[in-house]
Amino acid sequence: MGLRIQNNIAAMDAHRNLGISDSALSKSLQKLSSGYRINSASDDAAGLAISQAFRANIASYKVASRNTSEASSMLQVAEGATSQIGDMLTRLKELATQASSANAGSNLGKINSEAQQVISEIDRISKSTQYAGTNLIDGSFGVGVSTTGSGAAVILATNGFSGASGMIAGEAYNVATSTTGGAGTMTITTGNGSETVFFTIPTAGNTKDLYFASTGLTVKINDQLKTGMDGKIQANATGNAAFQVGADNNNDNRISISLGNASKGASGLNISGIDLTSAAGAQTALSTVDSAISSLNLTRGDIGAYMNRLSYANANLASTIQNVTAAESTIRDVDMADEMTSFTKNQILMQAGTAMLAQANQAPQSILSLLK
Repeated sequence: MGLRIQNNIAAMDAHRNLGISDSALSKSLQKLSSGYRINSASDDAAGLAISQAFRANIASYKVASRNTSEASSMLQVAEGATSQIGDMLTRLKELATQASSANAGSNLGKINSEAQQVISEIDRISKSTQYAGTNLIDGSFGVGVSTTGSGAAVILATNGFSGASGMIAGEAYNVATSTTGGAGTMTITTGNGSETVFFTIPTAGNTKDLYFASTGLTVKINDQLKTGMDGKIQANATGNAAFQVGADNNNDNRISISLGNASKGASGLNISGIDLTSAAGAQTALSTVDSAISSLNLTRGDIGAYMNRLSYANANLASTIQNVTAAESTIRDVDMADEMTSFTKNQILMQAGTAMLAQANQAPQSILSLLK
């Protein structure tokens, strides 16, 4: 090389290579310490975009898996209640069989008394079995609402009505209202009779719940309720509730669950008319209870089928989470063995580069011997 002191080209070259080695060593340290091959968009812009989409889907799949688990838990609650109702229907058939026989004699009243208590308990269980505050087996699970009439048409949060809950699928609720000053009455009539509730009109901006014990219906009213807001609230007989079991917005990623009606009424088990005070009534009750058992078994069969389906869906989600995570890992995670090889290489280059830069800085000092 030329003997120059203004520009040490060898030292500049050694310094440039040392900077490259230092940058590569820093990147290796970042990858080894984080475990990721891609730590910023500059590492691999396309890979980052693809892996980020995978991450979002993985998070959604995990929530979907929890959804299936919670749906299964809900069905277990419903199945437990229907199992107890099944046991009570068996007891009802025992009582009806006993009452049908002449040897029952004067004990028919006592037999009927127990039967009515069993029927009441069946109805209570059907109306009180809940999951997260939602009734499951009284026919109201997943029930939609349609309204007719000048008053009932405003049931969905306009004018006087603000909503309703506790409806039984297929049941029609006829509503009649009357107000005087700041108070009033609301009468709801169904096929099983009518019930009137007295109320004071809530202040502006507030609502009030009116509970009708005979039907289990709760109507929410607001300050706009007036006389003549009459009409019909119809509970749609869909009975479906959808659970999200996938990451995309389409029907294939939702499972709709329909639960039956295990109440004593005509829309449920239809056992409210059972009367065991006579042998003839008891014989009729045998057929009624058989029909109720058949209806309940269909509901229990559906619950079991849904539970199995959710189990399969959950197993598929577990497999999907594993496979999509593997795909994301292939793109984003660092190969530790390969990166350690690079780290060792860059570490040696750093040491060699530092040594050569020192040698290159020493070289121009040989010029001093020419100046003596």
